[in-house]
Amino acid sequence: MEEMIEIKVIIDENSVNPRVEIFTKNRTGQVDRIIDAIENMSRSSYPSVPVNIDGGIKYISQREIYRIRKEGRKVYLDTADSSYPVNGTITKFENELDSERFFRISQSEIINLYKVSFFDFNMIGNVSVELDNGEKSWVSRRCVKPLRDKLKKSFGESM
Repeated sequence: MEEMIEIKVIIDENSVNPRVEIFTKNRTGQVDRIIDAIENMSRSSYPSVPVNIDGGIKYISQREIYRIRKEGRKVYLDTADSSYPVNGTITKFENELDSERFFRISQSEIINLYKVSFFDFNMIGNVSVELDNGEKSWVSRRCVKPLRDKLKKSFGESM
């Protein structure tokens, strides 16, 4: 028989999004079921994205997406280790993805702000972005101010 779960809710006016931390001695089936339940609940608001793979369809959680980019006439979804062709336009994805997590940095690219390792605001008029998977991109000039505003809103006035 598994132990009862201790649940503690902390109200913090400075928190923008809910955060769940699991403290446990070791990872058990119960812990995995809790993680699955939380992920399934959060997916209901922001569903997984279907990608084309080997003649079939695979669903990618929005948490796994690093960026969505347009290359020529095709649109691709990038994860940590793969790039998948997807059906739809950049604008379609911009409207469907979690707006707290994703930001459109140019006409041809949307990035996951939670997968950014570094923003370089030091360049005059240009901002470079480095993602956790090592990929680099540039923020178009028209998106620099909205990006700064979003980062200030999401991560505080230290921006």
